[in-house]
Amino acid sequence: MATKAEQRERTRADLVRIATRRFAERGYAGVALEDLVAEAGLTRGALYHHFGSKAGLFRAVVEAAQIRVAELVELAVEGCDETLVEGFLAGCRAFLEASLAPEARRILLVDGPAVLGWDAWREGDLETSVGLLEAGVAELADAGVIADRSLGTVSTMVSGALNEVAIANAHTADPAAGIDEAIDLLRRMLGGLAPGAASAPAARRAAEPAPAPGRARAT
Repeated sequence: MATKAEQRERTRADLVRIATRRFAERGYAGVALEDLVAEAGLTRGALYHHFGSKAGLFRAVVEAAQIRVAELVELAVEGCDETLVEGFLAGCRAFLEASLAPEARRILLVDGPAVLGWDAWREGDLETSVGLLEAGVAELADAGVIADRSLGTVSTMVSGALNEVAIANAHTADPAAGIDEAIDLLRRMLGGLAPGAASAPAARRAAEPAPAPGRARAT
């Protein structure tokens, strides 16, 4: 027989599973707790006991979704036996592909920040997908693939770009093509962050003669 602790965990997992599907299908505002607990065969009191409120249940759903996406990213990186760059890009691709699922797009990228607030949503994101992204960027820098500067900004920009691409891809006729294009652009961006690459244009400008007085330099 299951212990009380096991029964509690099972009840909690059932509520999160049912709520994940309903929040993905209808959005946070469109889910009624009465319908949710009825499907689970429980009472509102049981839900409040485990999560405190509808918002508490949604927070648990978001956390579970963030963990699932991060696990998929990790699997993709670990399963890539090519270069560090290709492994990094494999993780980014896995994030974009996972984000096509309704529970990831609607719950994580749309309702998550709005319902939980940016700070709370970002905290969970930093502990999962963004944490992996930052580790990947640091690894690229340690290996000399990209310059060891402004790594926090690099991670933030890549994370923001991936989130925006994920949202945009959900509304396109060919999301697979959108993912391919995004990964190709990201590959080229990483090339531009290689040591010395960023300083080359500045060096060329420094070598150019100063413009004659009264004349603007051509751009």
